[in-house]
Formats: sequence, structure tokens, C-alpha cells
Amino acid sequence: MTKLYDDDASLFALMKTRLFTAVVGDVLDQMGLMRQFLPAGIAPLDPSHVIAGRAMPVLEADVFGTADGAAGPLTAKPFGLMLEALDNLRAGEVYIAAGASMNYALWGELMSARAIHLGAAGAVLDGYIRDSRGIRALGFPAFGRGVYAQDQGPRGKVIDFRCGLEIGGVAIQPGDLIFGDAEGVLVIPREAEAEAIRRALEKAETEGEVEKAIRSGMSAVDAMNTFGVM
Repeated sequence: MTKLYDDDASLFALMKTRLFTAVVGDVLDQMGLMRQFLPAGIAPLDPSHVIAGRAMPVLEADVFGTADGAAGPLTAKPFGLMLEALDNLRAGEVYIAAGASMNYALWGELMSARAIHLGAAGAVLDGYIRDSRGIRALGFPAFGRGVYAQDQGPRGKVIDFRCGLEIGGVAIQPGDLIFGDAEGVLVIPREAEAEAIRRALEKAETEGEVEKAIRSGMSAVDAMNTFGVM
């Protein structure tokens, strides 16, 4: 069997040029992995952006006031471990954060600039994004719940990273494959990714044949009976 990709960089390029979330999601359903799409409200700032990379999960928590005298080591630390998490990003990784309320933004322009320098693939936030005009100008793929300028500083902290997360009932582990476009964001478990990508490429090719047949006059019923796809 011909090898489809040699490394993560070629895998991500293959996904971004030949696949889309709908076809990969269909294949994951067929594999019995039926809860892999993050909630529908998580969408790209720029609808043309596609994201493919490895998950670098980041755990957020709300804080309330300065809590003078608190014993926890993160209380007096602005943003908690956010800056450490950001600096820990590696090439091809996706900063994917969850755990916060919807009271403040989890990502901004300066974070995007740092992530670009480190070669990160993008950011996925179960929360809001600020500095959206600057992020669009940078061309950085950022997916979130929308835009909201309120600062995280006095309201939230990163309390851990490279840890397991759950967003909308979807489990995310460090290194899982993240794939997103204007129609949604998928989490593809590492152990399932090789089969999922192979089958998705096959399905995408078949769907191309179906489209040609339908444009030539084939009925939907005949297309389904002939190709098994519709």
C-alpha cells in the first residue's frame, strides 16, 4: 500500500488540501467514533481558515478578586501558567483551551504573534477571542466562540497544560489530531487517525465521482445504489 504521508507536516498539508471536516466526521461515525465534533459555536475568525495540528491542551479556571493571603501558588501570578503554556507550544501544535466561563477572552493578538514564531498550527478556544482585527491581519488560524474584548487578567488563570480536557463531551488528549474548517472542529484520537485519514481520502475521491455522475444526470437513488455515498 502506498504511504500517504511521511511525517506530521505532510499529514497536515494533505488534510488541509484534500479533506474537509464533513467527510472526516462521516468516516469517524462509521468507525463508531460518533462524538468527535466540538460544539457548533466554535468557529474560525476567518471562515477561509483551515486548521490541522496536534492538540496541546490548556486548562483554564475562573478567579474572583485578588484573594489576598491565599495559599495557592498561582494566586499572585498574572494569568497563572498561561505564558508558560504559550511558550511551551511546539511546531505543528494547536493551543486548545477550555475550563473558563464565558466572561472574558482566552486568546489575543500578542499570543498569536508568539504562536506564529513558534510554528504553531493555530488555536482553538472554548471561549472568546479578542484583538480580532490584529489576528486576522496576522493570518493566524484562531477558532473560538466569538469575539469579546474583556481581559482574562483579573478573571481567569491557566492552571495546567498538556493535560486531558473535555469540551462539549469530547475528550481531548495531548497529541490528538485537531482538524477544523468553517463547518466545525474535529478531534481525531491518535490511535484512530491513520485509518480515519485513509478512509476519508477514499470517501472524498468517491464523492467527487458521485458529483460528476449527478451532474451528468444520474438520479440520487441510482447514485446511492452505485457508489454507496450520497
